[in-house]
Amino acid sequence: MTKTTTPATIADPTVAAGTAQFLTPVVLGLQALAVNGKQAHWNVRGSNFIAIHELLDTLVTNAQNGADEAAERIVALGLPIDARVSTIAAKTSTAVPAGFTPWETLIRDVIADMDAVIADTQAAIDGLDEVDLTSQDIAIAIKAALEKDRWFLFAHLAE
Repeated sequence: MTKTTTPATIADPTVAAGTAQFLTPVVLGLQALAVNGKQAHWNVRGSNFIAIHELLDTLVTNAQNGADEAAERIVALGLPIDARVSTIAAKTSTAVPAGFTPWETLIRDVIADMDAVIADTQAAIDGLDEVDLTSQDIAIAIKAALEKDRWFLFAHLAE
């Protein structure tokens, strides 16, 4: 009896590498946003506490889901993803402070972090247009969720 070997993936190695190049910064940014979003969630203070506290939980969940989707796409194409805490810390930054923070300041800081991830996600959308449309669709969905969460937070600052 002949044994048949099934490849781990049918993806072209060039497509896999290109996808990983564009989606890895998105994964790392989203993971950082999830951690720093929780930091903000625990330390927000002021009259809008409960609304901001709950919105930050939604942001954290959406960031974790987006990171999972993008990371799983890279792995499905046959490449590993390195999203360990040390890697995230080395490749991202945050505007979110360590301690108690008034809600207005905290929203601006979280939005600054979100804007960095949105920029990386837009770069992925642009780059993946020539590499892998399925991966581009994932990046588009991530950007839509980020922009919605940003809108909800920004609405608290708008007059």
